[in-house]
Amino acid sequence: MLAAALRRDSADLEMYAQVLTGTLANALPPGSVAIERKRGMADRLAGREGRVARLDVSLGEQRLVLNFSGGRPSGEVCKEVRGVVLSRRPVALDEWLRELAEAVATRAESDAQARAALERLLLGG
Repeated sequence: MLAAALRRDSADLEMYAQVLTGTLANALPPGSVAIERKRGMADRLAGREGRVARLDVSLGEQRLVLNFSGGRPSGEVCKEVRGVVLSRRPVALDEWLRELAEAVATRAESDAQARAALERLLLGG
C-alpha cells in the first residue's frame, strides 16, 4: 500500500519529484532526507527553489538515491555503515519505491516517529 501511495502521479516527472521530495522531507525524521536542486537563471530571478535533481534517503544502514537528471529517474540502493558505502545497486523507479516502502515500514515497526511518518505518507497528511 505504501509503494502505491509513493507511486501516485509518477506520469509527470517534475511534479512527481516535487511531491515525493516534499512528502518524504516532511514525513521522515530530520536528517533522513537530502534534496539537491538545480536552479536556472529563470528560477533565481523568480525566487523559485528549482528542479529536484537528486533525492537521498538514509534509513539505518540503507541509503536510497534517486536521480532525476536526464529526463528519466534512475535509482540506486546502497548499504552504508558509519558513512562508508559498502555496496551499490542500480534499480528502476518501481524497485526503488518498493525498497523505500520496505525501509520505512521496517523502521516503523520499532520507531514511533517512523510509524507516524508512514501514516503521513499513506494518508497524505
